[in-house]
Amino acid sequence: MVETEIACPHCAATARLWFGAADRNRNISAEEFMYFRCENCRLVFLHPQPVELGKYYPPSYYPLPSSVELLGVAAEDERYKLDIVKRFRNSGRLLEIGPATGGFALLAKRAGFDVSAIEMSPECCEFLSRVVGIPVVNSRSEVAALSASEPVDVIALWHVVEHLRDPFELIAVAAQRLRPGGILVIAAPNPSAFQFSLLRSYWTHVDAPRHLFLIPISVMQEALKNQGLHPLLTTTTDPGSLGWNRFGWEYSFANFLSSPRLRHYAMRVGRLLTRVLSPLEEVEGRGSAYTVVFQRPQG
Repeated sequence: MVETEIACPHCAATARLWFGAADRNRNISAEEFMYFRCENCRLVFLHPQPVELGKYYPPSYYPLPSSVELLGVAAEDERYKLDIVKRFRNSGRLLEIGPATGGFALLAKRAGFDVSAIEMSPECCEFLSRVVGIPVVNSRSEVAALSASEPVDVIALWHVVEHLRDPFELIAVAAQRLRPGGILVIAAPNPSAFQFSLLRSYWTHVDAPRHLFLIPISVMQEALKNQGLHPLLTTTTDPGSLGWNRFGWEYSFANFLSSPRLRHYAMRVGRLLTRVLSPLEEVEGRGSAYTVVFQRPQG
């Protein structure tokens, strides 16, 4: 029997079944995954969470570049991330959680940061260590690995928290591992997005079952403030977030179809919609993703 009402894992208020979603992005499984929404804080979350999450992350999930030179070329698309960090910190120890192949980590290293990482993929860890030259801890328990790390000046999570079994636990530990004046940077899908209001379970940023949580901006801000951190930036219009708008229309439309040829045309329609609807999505709070930067007080 499918549950239709449970307690919200964040605020304990009533959460009701909102929709079922298939693995439309990767088609690894034919299962239907149930997403609930809290009536109080509006947190969206998957319940029950799959016991074996690893099987939804095949080795091909992170295509590895053949060289650090090719990684450097691809990393230019992530330079906006470094630009965001450097608005608030120009140097120091930087820890990235979930770097995948390490585009941002490489840019930060070249910019003079002392970079390290925590990553669950053994293949990515080997690449980061051997090819990129970045110290990395291979762990499926980000909380345990972070708890054992030295304090740092920057912790970055670019579209990672939505994949975690307990993102709020990691946020609490991250706040503790910041040095005074250090910053925590988090980017995540936005459940208040204009796209999500229209597409619901077909929205590619649902990414069932890999996205376990879609955390509202207000809930994220509250969680960070409760850890004693101060807000520096909250936006849905940084270059990365705007890019996720385009990605959302292209791939969400493609997910309605199975034929590769038809999917190609659907993506073209999605690109057109990006241009037509950009005035709506560039209103703060309505974009497909958000980025927040919070700081630990100096003393």
